Amino acid sequence: MKRRGNLYPQIIDFKNILLSAKKAEKGKRFRENILEFNYNLEAELIKLQQELTNKTYQPGDYRTFYIKEPKSRMISAAPYRDRVVHHALCNIIVPIIEPTFIADSYANRAGFGTHRALHRFTKFARESRYVLQCDIQKYFPSIDHEILKNLINRKIKCPDTLWLIDTIIDNSNEQLPAIEHFQGDDLLAPLERRRGLPIGNLTSQFFANVYLNGFDHFVQEELKVGKYLRYVDDFAFFADDWYFLAEVRIAIEEYLNNKLRLKIHPIKSQLFETKYGANFVGFRVLPNFIRVRTENLRRAKRRLKKMQRDYICGKISSEKVSQSIQSWFAHLEHGDTRQLRQKIFATLAWTRE
Repeated sequence: MKRRGNLYPQIIDFKNILLSAKKAEKGKRFRENILEFNYNLEAELIKLQQELTNKTYQPGDYRTFYIKEPKSRMISAAPYRDRVVHHALCNIIVPIIEPTFIADSYANRAGFGTHRALHRFTKFARESRYVLQCDIQKYFPSIDHEILKNLINRKIKCPDTLWLIDTIIDNSNEQLPAIEHFQGDDLLAPLERRRGLPIGNLTSQFFANVYLNGFDHFVQEELKVGKYLRYVDDFAFFADDWYFLAEVRIAIEEYLNNKLRLKIHPIKSQLFETKYGANFVGFRVLPNFIRVRTENLRRAKRRLKKMQRDYICGKISSEKVSQSIQSWFAHLEHGDTRQLRQKIFATLAWTRE
């Protein structure tokens, strides 16, 4: 891919910044911080444009919180004006870089997503005897800033755009510790290298795909794995030859260690027969049917019960309840879950006192 320059004028164009504000507020426009920003929207956007033009822009502090899914993850929420900047940047650079992604990379891409990934995974699993399923250990906290910047530099040569990208990366908040040593490291190397991107940023989601894009091409073009797909840091290889996949595992571990300073999870990364079933994007794929993973079902039931209580107490509207249930049931429809859906809905009463 030819490196692209002269992108910054497009990023800081007022129309692009206004469009970015509209994208950033989607589904959140009535939150207090967004209402405050939008009260003087034109003035706020002009101020942001001037800061970007003069390169005086400085990201604000992140707000962090934890979620369990089932493991604990630290989520980082950037200030609203920074999210506008993230959209302004991605509006311009995503269409340039995304065409270099492989067709079987499914996360955080328009028109892809979990359901297309699940269908592809199911197809590969049902026509293959073995699967090598891998998970990168502490992926977002382990992303090396220097390596990431070098990968982006191969695609973009506009100095001002690279300044903005570096500013966003360099101002990442401290992530959960992921101290690992790699070949050639001295004792202090893991402490001296800046690592980690905040989960929750639009830019982090995109950079996470950029970081593993070379790995995807290595798998398909050099290892010649015909059946491979990735969703964020979960990826799977399929074949009828156990020994081929065992060799693939050795090769990918070497690539990830030496090129990207990443390690696969020693427990979650396994090579086994597909007839036993495999977990992927919240479902368990078996030879003849697809079911919802137990822990996902438990979380969903808890959310439904809370929504039921909120509705009975008048905290949320029937329209909100209907939208949420329809969305979740649409997700479940991608598995063999008709009886499950009927059973769950029958246990919930939606009558207000």
